Amino acid sequence: QVQLVESGGGLVQPGGSLTLSCTTSGIIFSIYDMNWYRQAPGKQRELIATIAGVTRRGAPAYVDSVKGRFTISRDNAKKTVNLLMNSLKPEDTAVYYCNVQIGASGYWGQGTQVTVSS
Repeated sequence: QVQLVESGGGLVQPGGSLTLSCTTSGIIFSIYDMNWYRQAPGKQRELIATIAGVTRRGAPAYVDSVKGRFTISRDNAKKTVNLLMNSLKPEDTAVYYCNVQIGASGYWGQGTQVTVSS
């Protein structure tokens, strides 16, 4: 059974930093691309960062709005994927989700709330 569990969200002031973590089980973690999405109130869920598995080479990819501020990383031994978020802005407020696509099936965590506010 595939499980993804996010952690690390919270309330942070503008300009601050947070690190989100996603712990996985039930998959051969190292071979899959891992994704971070977010969904702000009243908006569609958007893909913000992707990191490749060992079967596909390539640098991590980011949506323009987070480039230079967010860094995605993975630890294949611990089966975790992280998202370091710096220089946070109020518009980064959202529920953040970890995702893996395995064939035609997408798997999601429960999400973790990030609120950026003074």
